[in-house]
Amino acid sequence: MKTSLSAEVLRSLRATLVIALIGGLIYPLVMTGLAQGLFHDQANGGLITQNGKVVGAKLIGQNFTSARYFDGRPSATVDENDSTKSKPYNAANSAGDNLAPSNQALIDVVKQRVEAVRKANPTLTGDVPIDLVTTDFSGFDPDISPAAAYLQVDRVATARGLDAAKVRALVAQHVDGASLGIFGAPHVNVLALNMALDAVQGG
Repeated sequence: MKTSLSAEVLRSLRATLVIALIGGLIYPLVMTGLAQGLFHDQANGGLITQNGKVVGAKLIGQNFTSARYFDGRPSATVDENDSTKSKPYNAANSAGDNLAPSNQALIDVVKQRVEAVRKANPTLTGDVPIDLVTTDFSGFDPDISPAAAYLQVDRVATARGLDAAKVRALVAQHVDGASLGIFGAPHVNVLALNMALDAVQGG
């Protein structure tokens, strides 16, 4: 039995509308609802507020230049040889440097960063944690390893006139373990740590 052209067109339109309704409305609403219910903080960007004002996000690093603060991981959104990469931790310009470990440009910049870390932290003995001298692929990692944070304790404590043990204890309080106990590695959110540091009396 042959179907008319108009019947085929109507069938196609109905199928298109059903797919559009499911894929364009129902599915996004369900996923948004689940995200808000199960992962509310992440779904909303992990925004951090202070006195009713947004001061940053847990998910995006910030550029701290004062010795009074802990430094974060270097940002891949800054490149002196690329005019489009001039703003640190620029979420609108997410990308890694894509340089192989054998690339001389990467080797040179890592050496420069190692020297800078050692100069800024003269009490450092031993190796510099890799996350303080390399970028992650996104370009704006908000976290550093506990080793990278503890390395900076003496510098920050001296700059603030605080007891190093007090600052070290504050770092320990901000070490987050692997997600669900199995995903990722222990880490320290730099913004959260620095905000806690500002709240310390006498610092």
